[in-house]
Amino acid sequence: MSAAQISGDGDAALAAAAIPDDEGFRLALRRWLGQAHARFVREWPGGADPRSLDFRQAWEDTLCAHGWSGLGWPREHGGKALSLARQAIFHQEHARCRAPLGVNLIGHGILAPTLLHFGSEAQKRRFLPGILSNREIWCQGYSEPGAGSDLASVRTRAEAAPGGYRLNGHKIWTSFADRAHWCFVLARTDPCAAAHKGLSFLLVDLSSPGVRVEPIRQLTGEAEFCEVFFEDVHVPADCLLGARDQGWKIAMAAAGFERGTYFIPRLARFADELEQVRALAGRADPWGRAPADSPPLRHRWARLAADSHVLGLKSERALAAASRGDPPGPEGSSTKIHWSEAHQRLLELSLEILGQEAALPAASQDEETAGLLHAYLWSRAETILAGTSEIQRNIIAERVLGLPKG
Repeated sequence: MSAAQISGDGDAALAAAAIPDDEGFRLALRRWLGQAHARFVREWPGGADPRSLDFRQAWEDTLCAHGWSGLGWPREHGGKALSLARQAIFHQEHARCRAPLGVNLIGHGILAPTLLHFGSEAQKRRFLPGILSNREIWCQGYSEPGAGSDLASVRTRAEAAPGGYRLNGHKIWTSFADRAHWCFVLARTDPCAAAHKGLSFLLVDLSSPGVRVEPIRQLTGEAEFCEVFFEDVHVPADCLLGARDQGWKIAMAAAGFERGTYFIPRLARFADELEQVRALAGRADPWGRAPADSPPLRHRWARLAADSHVLGLKSERALAAASRGDPPGPEGSSTKIHWSEAHQRLLELSLEILGQEAALPAASQDEETAGLLHAYLWSRAETILAGTSEIQRNIIAERVLGLPKG
């Protein structure tokens, strides 16, 4: 079932963008999202499952088909050139209607802004349309079995070859690699250079001979993470992003996007989940007692409410900096570590409130319980992905507080 068949035709984003005031934009977006998502859920074959990757990707296709992608891109590249304030409104309203996050988040949120900053005009023309339409899914080839948090020690090598490079190596924890068409890979092109030197940023077609993808089964039962093996994979010269041996700078800029405005959808969802847990705590049992009657529980919820407020302020600060044209900075590490650790605390509280309901067989759980349990299990990865909490604290210590290394 195509996106157009599910939700009708037309560029809803273009129509909403023409509304002159932000509040009018918000109301039009809320109305469209409510109707489109309800229809999508109703018409999804076999019953909707917001945790299904097929469901998530199809919903993402629907959004893209109606123009809700490339929101901040320049118009010359097919974008809507929306203000950062309106981009934030989109993510807030998307979270409000409980629609799932997509599977091409890396393409839309990390690679696209990196391409817009560092890509050649030919690379922008080649790759941006595929991201805009969601026709090409991207994954990120950074972590390796021996180089996770210590990214500078990657051993995947790209040697000069006729017409480009010959790529050999092994990446791990590569989200959505089994669904992706392309992967941006940090590889060593000068093995004699210092750790942060001699690295290049390559755009790799995953259908190339010599690429092998092996999914990794997770605690949630899914296989969203993968291992990717490269064995004598040919990478054309025009798939080098930026200059050879200068990939570290590009990788760090991409990481800045990942830890900065890329997290705005998750911050919006945090606020929504907080209200969900508050409502859960207010439910009384047959004897008229509710979890919210417990002062310690109320204290924990209040702390999480303060976290949500501060994260909202950090989000506004990131938007203000981006609107001034400032590049992503180490402040993103503060947002990332704060969100990931607070989100784990929030979901731990939700499971305590649910009690034995969370231990029921999946078939006996209602949709809300199943969703919170899934989120809790998945959140175990959130203090690891996009840089571990330990790495984030090092960045804050050295680059924000000016503390010495070591």
